[in-house]
Amino acid sequence: MKTYLQRLIIGVGVALLVVGTATAQQFNMRLSSPTVNDVTHEWMKAFKAGVESRAGGRIKVEIYPANQLGQIPATVEGVAVKTIEFTAPATGFLIGLEPRFQIFDAPGLFDNMEHAQRVLTDPEIRKRLATFGATKGVEPLVVYPHGPLMLVSHKPVRAVADFNGQKIRVAGPAPIQIEPFKKLGAFPLSMPLGEALPAMQNHAIDGSIASATVFTAFKYYDVAKSLTYLPGSFLIVGGLVNREFMKSLGPELEAIVRDEAIKAQTRVAKWANEDVERTMQTWQKNGGEIIKLPPAEAKLYLQNVTSIMPSIIAKSQQMKDDYEAFLATARKYRQ
Repeated sequence: MKTYLQRLIIGVGVALLVVGTATAQQFNMRLSSPTVNDVTHEWMKAFKAGVESRAGGRIKVEIYPANQLGQIPATVEGVAVKTIEFTAPATGFLIGLEPRFQIFDAPGLFDNMEHAQRVLTDPEIRKRLATFGATKGVEPLVVYPHGPLMLVSHKPVRAVADFNGQKIRVAGPAPIQIEPFKKLGAFPLSMPLGEALPAMQNHAIDGSIASATVFTAFKYYDVAKSLTYLPGSFLIVGGLVNREFMKSLGPELEAIVRDEAIKAQTRVAKWANEDVERTMQTWQKNGGEIIKLPPAEAKLYLQNVTSIMPSIIAKSQQMKDDYEAFLATARKYRQ
């Protein structure tokens, strides 16, 4: 039989083990995304592996793709009020929190995916990004290119004139998303991603704009066959996190989260480029057509959609400063 002292020692050891186990995993970090099986999903998996490995059980990262925690507006609000720790929508859906986020939708800013990645990971740009959303208690933990913006449509769009009269879903309600397509003669409608496919199915809209990989992930080729590249346009994802949550982690864990966020972004950059190529192949294998506007039409498209930029950025000195900083950095990395 065990003596009283032995039982006491064992009891204390078990209690310490329980307390140690309970305190070892101090934080849950839920990651929400409207998409699945794409670069955002890959980023989440890389981020989770890196954080959990380095945090030694003190942070549990939970991944919820495909709107499992709600549609985009609900998850953005959730991050702002601290009911969700992280969400990763297109930056256009963050404009309601901070108008500066619309800068990423400026057409003609990036040449390709690699160019966008270099600009968005530039140290000076990252310092600037860290100030976005401060007044709302949020910030972009990461900002990265998801893929080239494309238009899926029932009616093929092969020239600028083909936009005329079409009802098109755009990735956000701000002027920088709306006005360019009005300039083209279209009727742009802001709509969460989760609502776009049903709207295409019942012909409530004629087309939808999103990153290329979204259309194969959600099998849009069963609804429409035409997929048109939008020249000089890319969907940029903003991984939004609550600032108070980040501070609550303490200096060590906060540094780990920030470091692993950027490491994951770098790790998945090549995967993202390859995924765009896989997307195009999948689209064609399922009977879809991929359309690139002829050079003259592409030039005309960019002339139209960039012509609205001066009037939009003129409304805010801060936005003007951001735009000029991004243009300068884009020139630096332009090959």
